[in-house]
Amino acid sequence: MMIQLDHVTKLYGSVIGVNDVTLSLDTRAYGLVGPNGSGKSTLLNLIVGQLRPTLGTVHVMNQRPRHNGPLFRRIGVCPERDVFYGNVTGFDWVCYLTELYGFSRREAADRAAETLARVGMTEAMHRLIGGYSRGMRQRVKLAQALAHDPDLLILDEPFNGLDPIGRHQMTELLQQWVRAGKGLVLASHILHEVEAVTESFLLIHGGRLLASGSAEEVHALLADLPNEIRIRCEGASELAQLLIDRQVVQSVRFLDGGHTLLLATRSPAAVYAGLPQWIEGTDIRIHEMRSTDDSLQALFGSLLRIHRGTA
Repeated sequence: MMIQLDHVTKLYGSVIGVNDVTLSLDTRAYGLVGPNGSGKSTLLNLIVGQLRPTLGTVHVMNQRPRHNGPLFRRIGVCPERDVFYGNVTGFDWVCYLTELYGFSRREAADRAAETLARVGMTEAMHRLIGGYSRGMRQRVKLAQALAHDPDLLILDEPFNGLDPIGRHQMTELLQQWVRAGKGLVLASHILHEVEAVTESFLLIHGGRLLASGSAEEVHALLADLPNEIRIRCEGASELAQLLIDRQVVQSVRFLDGGHTLLLATRSPAAVYAGLPQWIEGTDIRIHEMRSTDDSLQALFGSLLRIHRGTA
């Protein structure tokens, strides 16, 4: 078994970070989905041994992760927050961290160069991290998580700060990782980002693990809760009419003086996949498109009421 938690609770004083979580995960890919502040990062830090549970036990690959150096060498971690020194290069940073796993300087340098190339940082790897964009820093974090070729990859909000091209490239890289048969736990508050990588979900809210299952089962839970997509564009009225005509949205609202659309749809994947073709040959220009987590908030609220027996 890859990960086992038995009645795990983590308290920060009187604040509950994780509340009585029990789960068993075999060696494959899982998406840990929940709103911001739901307990995702606490759960991941318990899994990698950064935190000690207040109650219960955590096992990773049949070992306790806390203060377990040999086990940690088999785990790659991409934290949500940046933990860099701005006055070193991306290459030196990844190389140094790889050396800490027991590789020689030459081996670490080779691995650093290879993984930075895999995440699209070849041209910028010898620049100082202090001059990197947020997306570039995110790529470096992923490179250092991959460089020592771990058996289990733990990613906390890995798509944050990436532009659409970067998100596509990271998705492809993670899909390759999953196809290789290695373990992955990917935490995000955006459902479709996780769904692009894995079809196995863990839904967490308020520190509680409320549900788990496949993408199909999650979408069944979301059937009566339209997903919201925010699109900032030129030609908003034309785009709204186009989407209404194609019957892929339940409602459309205009924001920011008519330059932004807020769509409610039960088919977000169809909207994302179809938009490039639908607007071809029109005067519509999309500047920004992102999901909101309102539908997930509603879903988790409903699950929490069921969990408490108040639904």
